[in-house]
Amino acid sequence: MLRSKRPSGGRAWAVGVIALAILVAMPLLAVLWLSFTPSLVLWQHLASSVLPDYLLNTLLLGGGVGLGALLLGVPLAWMVSVYDFPGRRWLDGALFLPLAMPTYLIAFVYTDFLDYAGPVQAGLRSLFGWQTARDYAFPAVRSLGGGIFLLSLCLYPYVYWLARSAFLGQGGRQVEAARLLGQGAFGAFWWVGLPLARPALVAGVLIVWMETINDIGAVEHFGIQTLTVGIFDVWLHLGRPDGAAQIALVLLALVALLASAEYMARGGRKFHSTGASRQRRRLTSAHGWITALLVSLPLVLGFVVPAARLVYHAMGRLETQTLAEFLLLTQHSITVAGMTAFATIVAALLLAYGARLRPRPMIRHGVRLATLGYGVPGAVLALGVLIPVARADLALADVMEWFGAAPVAVMGGTIFALVFALSVRFLALAHGTVDAGLQRITVNMDDAARTMGLAPRETLRRVHLPLLRGSLLTAAALVFVDAMKELPVTLLLRPFNYETLASHVYQLASDERLEACALSALAIVVAGIIPVIVLSRLSSRA
Repeated sequence: MLRSKRPSGGRAWAVGVIALAILVAMPLLAVLWLSFTPSLVLWQHLASSVLPDYLLNTLLLGGGVGLGALLLGVPLAWMVSVYDFPGRRWLDGALFLPLAMPTYLIAFVYTDFLDYAGPVQAGLRSLFGWQTARDYAFPAVRSLGGGIFLLSLCLYPYVYWLARSAFLGQGGRQVEAARLLGQGAFGAFWWVGLPLARPALVAGVLIVWMETINDIGAVEHFGIQTLTVGIFDVWLHLGRPDGAAQIALVLLALVALLASAEYMARGGRKFHSTGASRQRRRLTSAHGWITALLVSLPLVLGFVVPAARLVYHAMGRLETQTLAEFLLLTQHSITVAGMTAFATIVAALLLAYGARLRPRPMIRHGVRLATLGYGVPGAVLALGVLIPVARADLALADVMEWFGAAPVAVMGGTIFALVFALSVRFLALAHGTVDAGLQRITVNMDDAARTMGLAPRETLRRVHLPLLRGSLLTAAALVFVDAMKELPVTLLLRPFNYETLASHVYQLASDERLEACALSALAIVVAGIIPVIVLSRLSSRA
């Protein structure tokens, strides 16, 4: 008897996938529509005044952070993959920890730490007897160079993660062959390890680029005028959402260009490795300890120093910190993040299971359309969500007035718009985890359930959901913590007088009051450690 290669299913799942894809695509369509509605005069004004600076700063910042993440992540990945030294096993997972530190937090902490009134410069003045800033030269923290350095410390784990997986999967035959041909340790890395890892490195740099151009808290604090900051300025300060949509269109074009960069650069070439295992080379005691010290340096600067500074400020504020305020902020953050995690898990399950039941080209394109949100900056998504939500509220207000009722904003200015935007942004993250878990379930189980008379819905409930429990919990944890840390969407769409931990930290730290929000900042960091642990374990298993 021939066994089907794919489970069959009803058309209702396919309709659900297409409907969800259209719903998720609405913010992007709204931005495109709004960007073409204003007059040409506004576009000409933006193009001749602020847009060139926004674009140049975005390219410089993204290129600098991408290069910095490469210079940090690739050597770290090579050292922990090829060599054995004291503390290697612990550092292998600990090097992911800077991902738990949001970029705006590391910017606020290091500004407080390295500014003129901070402990570093104060200690230097006390040590050398300097009186004013004119007596010595100290690099400016709030600058493009400072932003590149600190964002690289925060985001290098993306490159480290993918490079490490690539190096571990290469095996030892290529490296040994390079050594037999007279290449030393650096030659084996440069001529063999690095070229074979190129796809993974480009993917890591693209992720770093996406995170950099999405950032608002750190770059605004450093005074770097990027396209994302331009969207905020034109929308909120000038009151021109149409102009903000035109800047968002430029940002979307840049994202699309980045997404196709690897395919164009690779030119159809493919990269293979044998996957053979290899023994790590044991370093001598002196070289081993020096290597351990150098490998741990990015971890210390990217996580230990800012975390210790937050703990220091938090301990000093325990007596004066209002516990009720902190609990309310935590409740708001948990509510928003929990609703977002639930919505994305349901949507991801619908997309993954619908594509499993009916793997048609239209369904696959619908899934891809629905998972584009992670590559779209938060400011663009917030702008795109606000437009249809405001239109829907206006239409609903007209209907309520027609019935003689007082118009009330049902979606705009409520938690609904915020959760919807966050769900669109992080749906790709949840779908990737859920779909990976679903792919591990053989289609023979679907065939067996169908022979027993179970409909697709019953098969999902009684067969797949119990097997997907681990993947669903992992996806929920990742989305939950990312939603807690997300800043651009939260700043733009949160209801009036509805503060979360992220918005509270941003507002106080922007006013140079880091000690007043240290406890809230520390709570974000502690929550951020959860997905870092998950990522480290998944990477080790891979």
